[in-house]
Amino acid sequence: MTPAFSYECFWLPAIDGTVVPMDFDLSPASKRYVDEVRAFMRAEITPIESRYWNETRTANPDGNWRAWRRHSLLDELKARARAAGLWNLFVPDAKRGAGLTTLEYASVAEETGRSFLAPEVFNCSAPDSGNMEVLWRYGNEAQQKEWLTPLLAGEIRSAFCMTEPDVASSDATNMQATAIVDGDEIVIRGKKWWASGLGDPNTRLLIVMARTPNAEGSRHQQHSMILVPLATQGVEVVRMLPVYGHFDAPHGHGEVHFHDVRVPLLNVIAGPGRGFEIAQGRLGPGRIHHCMRCIGAAESALELMIARGSSRTAFAKPIINLGGNRERVANARIAIDQARLLTLYAAWKLDKLGPLGAISEISAIKVVAPNMLQTIVDDAIQIHGGAGLSDDTPLAGYFAQARSLRLADGPDEVHRGLIARIELAKRGATRPEE
Repeated sequence: MTPAFSYECFWLPAIDGTVVPMDFDLSPASKRYVDEVRAFMRAEITPIESRYWNETRTANPDGNWRAWRRHSLLDELKARARAAGLWNLFVPDAKRGAGLTTLEYASVAEETGRSFLAPEVFNCSAPDSGNMEVLWRYGNEAQQKEWLTPLLAGEIRSAFCMTEPDVASSDATNMQATAIVDGDEIVIRGKKWWASGLGDPNTRLLIVMARTPNAEGSRHQQHSMILVPLATQGVEVVRMLPVYGHFDAPHGHGEVHFHDVRVPLLNVIAGPGRGFEIAQGRLGPGRIHHCMRCIGAAESALELMIARGSSRTAFAKPIINLGGNRERVANARIAIDQARLLTLYAAWKLDKLGPLGAISEISAIKVVAPNMLQTIVDDAIQIHGGAGLSDDTPLAGYFAQARSLRLADGPDEVHRGLIARIELAKRGATRPEE
């Protein structure tokens, strides 16, 4: 298994001409958690993961998502992880989690990215991690008591409802679903889809982002985030959506409609009109987590590529020595290390300056990491031949992960557009109207 990387200290020029040290070496706390997570995964998760997914697929037929159920192994593993102190590792508050910074947690996330099961075992899986961050950062005491406490305990799961089926969701201001204040209630109407986690039998909470029109507010003060219990009258789960033919049971990615759904106005997080502000706080750390898990998956794909290419022979040569495959290995190593360094830089800057101070870097890694993973996995699949397309290896799942992440949390084009706009603004260039 590839050891954790250590980088020398770099220096970043500051606006005032001074320099700020950047040190991406693992802190003692981060190193301890990486070592413990790696050991736990090797001892507890890796030996059973293939069996877990085979039995889960057998027990949860795709066409009958209402009958999906969780494998008993999952709760057993979660109990062991919690007992070992490997729990809520992404939470920077030491009273509620590991107390790691975003940069410190990044290397832990990379390690868990080697497994599709590990993030949930450590109670660090999306969308729960992002929803917990929203409640931790923006929720009031009552909201935290009702929803954050059971999420941190791993007793329930949640879903995040933002993307819509009838508009181009790459522009979030296109949102058609509405959340209208009516006295001491807020009324939600509209459709959402790709709500990850919607099919999980343990899901109890939806965080819904919808339009709350405000004539006096700016373009980004027209939306709210609302806590909606899944069992609320008017919430209709319509279907689960397959990704490349797989429904990701028993987790699922679903379409949900809101038919005059009424919840108390107290369920609005931080107050009406603050949805975009909260989204920035939620998506910044979440994108770091996604990208570092991509890097872990890419390391796993590279290992599989080398093992397969070295063990199979064609035309009297190991496959790894045919058709430029050695160059593909070299390119993979270069791309992984580039993506890791850029992501650690974004994590460092997020810790130092907050989401708005790291907005360009976070967009950059959101483009780089999934594309890097997609390319490496594609090469690994090619070396595996037909086996790479099957569920005998994790490669098909890694490919779906990479391709999905090029759309989730904003498509590549939106992030590139944001980076370009910031670069133009730095140099006093005006952006032409389009």
